[in-house]
Amino acid sequence: MIENKTPVVLVTGAGRGLGRGIARHLAAKGISVAINYANNRDGALETVRLCEGAGINKAQSFFPVQADISRREGRERLLQATLEKMGRIDALVNNAGIAPRVREDIIEAGEESFQEVMAVNLQGPYFLTQGVARYWQKTELEPLLANGFKIVFVSSISAESASLNRGEYCISKAGLSMAAQLWALRLAGLGIQVFELRPGIMKTDMTRGVRKKYDTLIADGLVPEKRWGTEDDLGQAATTIILGNLPFATGSVIHIDGGLHLQKL
Repeated sequence: MIENKTPVVLVTGAGRGLGRGIARHLAAKGISVAINYANNRDGALETVRLCEGAGINKAQSFFPVQADISRREGRERLLQATLEKMGRIDALVNNAGIAPRVREDIIEAGEESFQEVMAVNLQGPYFLTQGVARYWQKTELEPLLANGFKIVFVSSISAESASLNRGEYCISKAGLSMAAQLWALRLAGLGIQVFELRPGIMKTDMTRGVRKKYDTLIADGLVPEKRWGTEDDLGQAATTIILGNLPFATGSVIHIDGGLHLQKL
C-alpha cells in the first residue's frame, strides 16, 4: 500500500451521470477520486480525463476501478484495488444505482427485476459501507478531511414518492434512506459523518426515456424551481459534505430537487 497525503474519495457509479459530476467537483477541490464503474470502461476513462482537467495539484490521482458492487467479491475487489492504488480512503459516496430494465405495473413485475435492483441499489451500498467502516476502525487512519471521515448515500425522491410502474426502485431507495440513518447512528460515536442526498428529477441517462413527459410537467410547475436537476447540482452538494462544511449535521437528508419535495395545495 502506498503512502498518500491527499484525501481520497471512492465514488461508486462514477463512469457517467451523477457520479461523474461528483467526481469532477471533488477533483476541483484538490481531492483524489477512485472512480468505480460496472461495465462502461470508456465512460470511466472519460471521467478520469475530466477529473484530470479539473484537478488543481499534481498530488491528485484519478483511478478507474471496475467492480460490481452487487456482489461480495466485487465489493472486496473494489476496496482492495482502491487501497493498493491510492493508499487510503477518506470518504465513500454510494452513488451507483439502476432502474428496472422494464417499467411494469407492480401487479405484473417479476421477482428477477426486484432482486437485481435491490442488489445494486441497497445491498451493495449497505455492505460496501460496512467494509469501509471496518477499514477505518481497524487501521486507525488519521483523516485528511475536515471533521473526519464521511459516507454519502445518494437516494432519490422515490424514497418517499410512489411510482406504481417501478415499485422495486422505490423500495430500494426507501431502504437506502433507512440504511443512511442506521449508519449515521452507528458511526457518529466514531467521528464518522453520514449523509443522505436525495435527488429529484435529474437529467441523466436513466431519465432519457421520459424526458418529454417531465419537460411538460416541469414547465407546468411540478418542480418549483422549474428546471431539471443536473450532475453539477449533486456534485456541489456532495463536495460541500466531503469538505466538512456541515460539521454538526450527521444523519441529515438533503434534498437536491428544486423544491419538488415541498408539500403544496
